[in-house]
Amino acid sequence: MQTHLIVGAGQAGGQAARTMRQCGFEGRIIVVGEEPHPPHQRPPLSKAVLLGKVPPEKTHLFKAEWYAENDVELRLRTQVTRVEADAHRLTLDDGSTLDYDKLLLATGATLRRLEISGAELPSVHYLRRIEDALALQSAFQGGTRLVVIGGGFIGLEVAASARQLGCEVTVLEAADRLMGRAMDAWMGAYFERLHESHGVTVRLQQQVTEIVVDGDATKVVTADGAVAADVIVAGIGIVPNDSLARQIGAEVDNGVVVDTQGRTDIADIFACGDVACHHNSRFGRRLRLESWENAQNQAIAAASTMCGEPAHYDPVPWFWTNQFDVNLQLAGMPPNWDSRVLRGDPDSGPFTVFYLAGNTIVACSAVNNAREMRSARTLIEQSVPVTAQQLQDPETDLKVLAKEGAAQ
Repeated sequence: MQTHLIVGAGQAGGQAARTMRQCGFEGRIIVVGEEPHPPHQRPPLSKAVLLGKVPPEKTHLFKAEWYAENDVELRLRTQVTRVEADAHRLTLDDGSTLDYDKLLLATGATLRRLEISGAELPSVHYLRRIEDALALQSAFQGGTRLVVIGGGFIGLEVAASARQLGCEVTVLEAADRLMGRAMDAWMGAYFERLHESHGVTVRLQQQVTEIVVDGDATKVVTADGAVAADVIVAGIGIVPNDSLARQIGAEVDNGVVVDTQGRTDIADIFACGDVACHHNSRFGRRLRLESWENAQNQAIAAASTMCGEPAHYDPVPWFWTNQFDVNLQLAGMPPNWDSRVLRGDPDSGPFTVFYLAGNTIVACSAVNNAREMRSARTLIEQSVPVTAQQLQDPETDLKVLAKEGAAQ
């Protein structure tokens, strides 16, 4: 009987285990994870869980009985310390070993930590785990002064949740716009206005130099001054957990390099999720995607391939975030674009922003407009020729446009 070992009990690891059983794999499946929780989704932690709207158990991918019903072994609170690729064997932190026929690295990523004086103060928090969300939920009380270091997705989601809980919130971002890795300056300015309209203070181009205790106050110091804080949350990105891949000599380049089927360059070893970096043919470069959809779909492709049903994963990247009453969805990660086309009115309702290279859409941002995003993704995937006039005209049915283009 074959054994498939999955290292990493996050969303990608859980989805991979389910896919293996759905593919008819009858062998042994073992999921090894360092956290005490079964596979779960992380996006709700900065939103619904932090706000107290749902308990942490609601983030779990499956009910507890699913693992027994599907004969999936969970080894939680367990760390893999060594991989012997030639012997097809893992060593665990208790000294025991596990043999495998095929191995999937779904080890995710680790939070990037502040490297400044004061970073280890107890008032400094991060958000990655369920325990982090619960700790912040307890700390966020009406009037709590929160300073968020980092204006990316996580930082802004925490800021929005804290503001809704009555905190006084200041966001310090080192770049010249919010969410700069994912959005252009125009969209960054929209979200800056959104947060400020809800009472969040946003300060751009603020490099935090230290965190100090001054009497009874804690202060976050930048070149422009200092901001008093009761609670500090750092959201400055994540780094892939690729140490096991490095140990066995697999190719690593901003994560574990895999092909479109999740294979590494080491026989019988695969990778998926936050830790994996694949070549994306649409954009002609390697991408390591940090998203819910990537964790799910890349895991499906890798697990299917491991089970003898090769599946290719070469997506149009897709991301989403909820902040206050705004749902933002983004598709595409182009290095360059020629023109920006606005559809709808940002001041009065849902709107969509298209980014064109020539006469094709290479990226799209949709605010409270999930229906148009579905059509926009098809337009991107199929490289359907469009004009700015078509996209701007509210009478143009994007679904019809996508269908007609795909048929050509």
